[in-house]
Amino acid sequence: MIVQKYKDMLSGKSVIRQLSEFATARGAQIGYENVFDYSLGNPSVPVPQEFTDRMIQMLATRDPMELHGYSPSLGIPSVREAIAANLAERFGLPYEARHIFMTSGAAGAIAHAVRCVTEPGDEVLTFAPFFPEYHPYIDLTGAVLKVVPARVEDFQINFDAFEEMLSAKTMAVLINTPNNPSGIVYSEATIQKLADTLKRKSAEYGHDIFIISDEPYREIVFEGVKNPCVPAYYNNTLMCYSFSKSLSLPGERIGYVAVNPACAEAETLVNMCGQISRGIDHNCPPSIIQLAVAQVLDKTADLSVYETNMNLLYDTLVELGFTVVKPGGTFYIFPKALEEDAKVFCEKALKYDLILVPSDTFGTPGYFRMAYCIDTEKVKRSLEALRRFVETEYGISRKGN
Repeated sequence: MIVQKYKDMLSGKSVIRQLSEFATARGAQIGYENVFDYSLGNPSVPVPQEFTDRMIQMLATRDPMELHGYSPSLGIPSVREAIAANLAERFGLPYEARHIFMTSGAAGAIAHAVRCVTEPGDEVLTFAPFFPEYHPYIDLTGAVLKVVPARVEDFQINFDAFEEMLSAKTMAVLINTPNNPSGIVYSEATIQKLADTLKRKSAEYGHDIFIISDEPYREIVFEGVKNPCVPAYYNNTLMCYSFSKSLSLPGERIGYVAVNPACAEAETLVNMCGQISRGIDHNCPPSIIQLAVAQVLDKTADLSVYETNMNLLYDTLVELGFTVVKPGGTFYIFPKALEEDAKVFCEKALKYDLILVPSDTFGTPGYFRMAYCIDTEKVKRSLEALRRFVETEYGISRKGN
């Protein structure tokens, strides 16, 4: 007998992936350069040359068993030490190797963090708009994901709704800042209020409530925007990081859980991650990639292209009369659709070879996401297609007309 819950998931495949596949198929017909594919958040800038050089050097000079053998369950000690030292220097918190657990990307980090702090039936709260894969990440652990409605005027946290949804069953709050899909960076005031609320509620309920901070876009923050370090505000924070976006390495699947040194039983939580790996077979990420990223922790890909692309799109969307909150980071923008049904809006856009993602699965109906991690030249060409789309379908040529 096959397992019904996974069979049922076949009818709810990722909309993002489906649209990406459509874009690929359309590209085979007309040339992919003519498809304005804003579906998938796949980094578009090259990996830093330093990373490539380190890989080549290691392959040429180091013992193959060191590079290709299993790593220890918690990760390679020298890598954990390097990451901890980097975090301590950047954020002024006393991270040590014993606070770091190496994972297969941020998804692997979340998989471990959730299992560390929840039992089946416990609740995890997150905030709309949110990454749709949070549902399988959480729900398949036996915990229950509950979504706090969005504060659409700025996509900061809706604290009134949050306080109503907090309960004694709440064991963790999953946050994502800079945020996919909105591009918003939570302000210092937002993080401080979240920390204060959770301290108060933890005391009221008689148990710790953890923040699981999903941070794959931590380095993609635009000029003039401050990105607060969450563990600096709240002791019980599990930071889930990925090098996929900062170094343009999504296919290498490398990240970590960093347990705040001030967290209750911090070292125990890291050791628990090693035991959790035995049950979910999500352990021992590639040794060679661990060793390589540890040598370029002070480097990123050329992330400036994303701010360039954002400004091009934001200015044009505003010109065309869209309601849109300006992103503070990431490579996503999240405008309000020009009609109530975002799915219909995005289906109409397909006629202009604009691949836009409707927002229903992000927990905020009526919007759409554009992943602008594409060549700037292609963004510029897409603007004419966007103008033709809204003028033809909605009679809008510029703001006010």
